Amino acid sequence: MEIKICRNPSPKEKPSGKLGFGRIFTDHMFVMNYTAGRGWHDARIVPYGPLSLDPSAMVFHYAQEIFEGLKAYRTASGEIRLFRPYENARRMNNSADRLCMPQIDPEDWVTAVKTLVELEKDWVPYEEGTSLYIRPFMIATDAMLGVHPSKTYQFIIILSPVGSYYAGGLDPVRIYIETKYVRAVRGGTGEAKTGGNYAASIKSQEISEELGYSQVLWLDGVEQKYIEEVGAMNVFFKIAGKIVTPALVGSILPGITRKSAIELLRDWGYEVEERRLSAEEVESAAKNGDLEEMFGTGTAAVISPVGELLIGDTHIKINGGKIGPVSQKLYDTLTGIQWGRIEDTRGWITKI
Repeated sequence: MEIKICRNPSPKEKPSGKLGFGRIFTDHMFVMNYTAGRGWHDARIVPYGPLSLDPSAMVFHYAQEIFEGLKAYRTASGEIRLFRPYENARRMNNSADRLCMPQIDPEDWVTAVKTLVELEKDWVPYEEGTSLYIRPFMIATDAMLGVHPSKTYQFIIILSPVGSYYAGGLDPVRIYIETKYVRAVRGGTGEAKTGGNYAASIKSQEISEELGYSQVLWLDGVEQKYIEEVGAMNVFFKIAGKIVTPALVGSILPGITRKSAIELLRDWGYEVEERRLSAEEVESAAKNGDLEEMFGTGTAAVISPVGELLIGDTHIKINGGKIGPVSQKLYDTLTGIQWGRIEDTRGWITKI
């Protein structure tokens, strides 16, 4: 794939101090066009800036849009590396298939990411716990009102230097279990990474924040009984020594950090069950003392320990509101591999 590069004539000053998450963007972005009958074409890196789209572009009206999220990490020696980017490329193709959008060869996808990150390497922060967040996304651009797949698309990648996703870092978060609204159903778009899933979560997120909780834990969309995922992460429970996580049944995003955590846990000798898990079972395990830990996994936070759950009027404290040993070991191992403190023996790292 040939990528043309047009450098930004007015580069921005690099940020200093607290970065936050997703508020600062680099000097350049990657753009590539798709036309039915021609395929992907005109791959280019251009100055970061507004997009020009017709008001009738189908992405605005019918939500034909998908995205991904991954990070570039700088090691102590200054090396820049990606964590399992081919998994992101494959997952984006799965999302594209669900939304009738064109797929991208994973090699071209990763090449686009690597080329952009290499050009913006000075934006990869040096501070402990920071990284360069990478947001690839695809939008439908046909200027037409009509519910059918677009014939033209744009694939775009933007970059953002970030700190911790949660202001409290690795402090355990408080989670609100939603019992009224639903986010996804089996056969819907829950397993695709598409904006509509996140739009459906905003109402409950507002409610949870008003109650003092940082995230919403969704139940299944049919019986509203079985635990699925938190909006920004998959979830795991340590119950009576076993690790339990909801099975991927079509309504849950197949997380790459989730997959990595399962592989590590099984290598460490833990029994990991991927199955249906009801909120009632979690509540019962908490009452009889079997609920030992809970944590979330995701690109943004890596591992996020959970210290409290709210379901209805019931408050469930987990591990005394402190991070547990499994959560801590997973966080230390995954971030150790990502930042080069631990040797990558699995081929998870792609170097820039």
